[in-house]
Amino acid sequence: MLRICVMVVGVLLVSTLVGCQSSPRVGSQVPRDGDEIMVAGQLFNTGTRVVLWTDPDGYDAYRTERRFADWNDSSWEATTRSGDGPSGPQRYNTRSAKSTSLRPLSKAELEQVRGGGWTLPMLRDRVDQFVLHYDVCGLSARCFDVLHDHRGLSVHFMLDIDGTIYQTMDVKERAWHATKANDRSVGIEIANMGAYPPPADPDAEPLLPEWYDVDGRGPFITIPSRLEQRYGPNGGVLDTNTWPLRPATSTPVVGNIQGGDLRQWDLTEPQYDALIKLTAALNAALPKIELDYPRDADGNVLSTTMPDEDWETFQGVIGHWHIQDNKIDPGPAFDWDRVVEGARDLR
Repeated sequence: MLRICVMVVGVLLVSTLVGCQSSPRVGSQVPRDGDEIMVAGQLFNTGTRVVLWTDPDGYDAYRTERRFADWNDSSWEATTRSGDGPSGPQRYNTRSAKSTSLRPLSKAELEQVRGGGWTLPMLRDRVDQFVLHYDVCGLSARCFDVLHDHRGLSVHFMLDIDGTIYQTMDVKERAWHATKANDRSVGIEIANMGAYPPPADPDAEPLLPEWYDVDGRGPFITIPSRLEQRYGPNGGVLDTNTWPLRPATSTPVVGNIQGGDLRQWDLTEPQYDALIKLTAALNAALPKIELDYPRDADGNVLSTTMPDEDWETFQGVIGHWHIQDNKIDPGPAFDWDRVVEGARDLR
């Protein structure tokens, strides 16, 4: 009997100690690992560096003041007086799902979400596209400056040249980045200076000489000094351990988008690595974002805008040019198979 009592006490003691170890003390700090994205208030790991809008180096799309204006001139009231900024204080709104083939929100659901009360199942039921943009800014800091401070637009994620992912708002929000796709999509702006028609003589006009130089190992990115002066050392880029940062291909890529030939420097290796992980994480969090892209009859990426009836039913990773016929991003250099197949491997 004594032996049984001792065994019971021992089991209770071990259970108590294990319970104490698994539950943090009230008021204790619980750190974020630094690789999570926020989806309907829940954190999902990506395996790569993510800076949230709540982090010290973050960019907060919920703020109404201009991020890069002088503090005394940054408020919405000051912006209104100056006339140098967006037309309204808010750069996002609530997903309504009224303009897509997805099920619209009921009146009760709309009342719930208008206060921020999206549940993960509700969001999973209504978000099914991941829209890729290049920012034509070259740096995420500059991208946020242009979108938030001047154009009154927004995007959920920005991907800097070093592979750092910035999330500017919860994915539950309806960001303003892709017109008719805003209700059903997540958007990302990839730091890249964009695509341009090739010159008649490729050797006569170097592509973006202010942004790219060449050494013994090939082309690499250079940040104009004027942007370092505005956004801080290295233009606000956080990770310089892998510098100089180089395009993934050694020469500009030429391809046909929207019926015209375009030339573009490729993304960097850290950008591809981070985007693959983010794409896989979004597929896990929002499974209707399938790991595929719009294809033509030969199975290659569709190089033109999708017909409305095809766009309405498409679920997956999609370019800005697939949505609007006046857009060409993410450009001809973008490696669709590398991103989609890499994400499939992770999943």
